[in-house]
Amino acid sequence: MKETIFVIGGCRSGKSSHALELAERISENRKTFIATCVPHDDEMRERVTKHQQERHSGWATAEVPILLPEAILENSRKADVILADCLTLWITNLLLDPDESEKIDEHIRKLTKSFEKAQCPVILVSNEVGAGIVPENKLSREFRDIMGATNQRVAACADRVIWMVAGIPVTIKPKEGWDSLLPERHIS
Repeated sequence: MKETIFVIGGCRSGKSSHALELAERISENRKTFIATCVPHDDEMRERVTKHQQERHSGWATAEVPILLPEAILENSRKADVILADCLTLWITNLLLDPDESEKIDEHIRKLTKSFEKAQCPVILVSNEVGAGIVPENKLSREFRDIMGATNQRVAACADRVIWMVAGIPVTIKPKEGWDSLLPERHIS
């Protein structure tokens, strides 16, 4: 079944591990991992290596710091499941790229459209950045606001939303009968 699954949570909450487990359940073969991270230091390179070692056989990897929607569409033609990890680093890459920072809204729109057009299930991982204090500098506040809006738009389009808390997956969407209690929202 083709669906979009959104896995969100705080840092070190178990998001990536749970997303990998979901992908493994969907398909034993033809899995594509789309990595948005651009490692700039030794610590981040070690994290990337650790994540690579956690993936079992049957995974193809695409390193895509900017063109995530395009990578989802392209890879969905040859994969049984796609796991994109993570939206937080993707937004960071867009925000810090002078050629892309003015087009973030367009990139997010393309991302949500790519779910509809993808030919296989898509799992996306993101950080919940809005639960902390208000950042002290402008760029950090801008990032938090863009990330919050991105997470809302992705969650609105996703078939399933899973919130990771201390390694425990909590299903946020769908909830039986729950949607009928909410006011209708239109997030573009």
